[in-house]
Amino acid sequence: MYEITEKQELAHAVYLFKVKAPQIARKRKAGQFVVLRINEYGERIPLTIVDSDVDAGVVTIIVQEVGKSTSMLGGMTVGDSILDFAGPLGRPTHIEKFGTVVCVGGGIGVAPVLPIAKAMKAVGNKVLSIMGARNKALLILEKEMREASAELFVTTDDGSYGHHGFVTQVLQKLIEERGKADCVVAIGPVPMMRAVASVTKPHKILTLASLNPIMVDGTGMCGSCRVTVGGKARFVCVDGPEFNAAEVDFDELTLRNRSYLKEEKMAMEELTYHEGPRCYEKESK
Repeated sequence: MYEITEKQELAHAVYLFKVKAPQIARKRKAGQFVVLRINEYGERIPLTIVDSDVDAGVVTIIVQEVGKSTSMLGGMTVGDSILDFAGPLGRPTHIEKFGTVVCVGGGIGVAPVLPIAKAMKAVGNKVLSIMGARNKALLILEKEMREASAELFVTTDDGSYGHHGFVTQVLQKLIEERGKADCVVAIGPVPMMRAVASVTKPHKILTLASLNPIMVDGTGMCGSCRVTVGGKARFVCVDGPEFNAAEVDFDELTLRNRSYLKEEKMAMEELTYHEGPRCYEKESK
């Protein structure tokens, strides 16, 4: 069992958790994730490791309530325990001194972008970061992103804060005014990552996208997270989660992510909102 030692609400239905997991805290690197299961009836869900404290033996994860399992996790609190917490999984981000690195985070994607921005800065890169959300209330980790970046550009779809528009508009302007970056990292909704790739591809800028397909076991056995990259099948859990965005088949990724929309809707309808794991136990018995 893995105890929750801290919980913060970052935005509506978005929570930061610190979880006691000393071995993972010691080994994790930027870009890696955990697969957790709340209880014996729960599904396995992947979440990026945002940070870790080796001395305290805790890792930080951020979760947005979008389905039954994430809503149940959002209903947990300090002192509660998670049954399974496996990691660190996935390949770490390749960190080197590229020169100028642009880190782009959309919505909850800012959470996995943050440790990468920190790591890129630590080896001497000039990190320019762009973060966006639908509105000001949904922005997360702005202070932390400013600290990890030489410059931070903030966008909102509705214009309630920062640039009125999309992260891709700011990225395009940066390229036009300052020249091509040496590397771009994009994490967020699939349409956003696809749009970033469309901006950088004509300039031949190395662009890494962290993919978020359906995932079950996290060890490459089930095949749920299969994607096509450069015309070849890849498994995000063991070959990724980051790939060259210019080579990703985003159409296939979008279709695969919609495979269980009906079942996900039914599960949410059955869930008594915010009763946490106890609700799941009652339903399953």
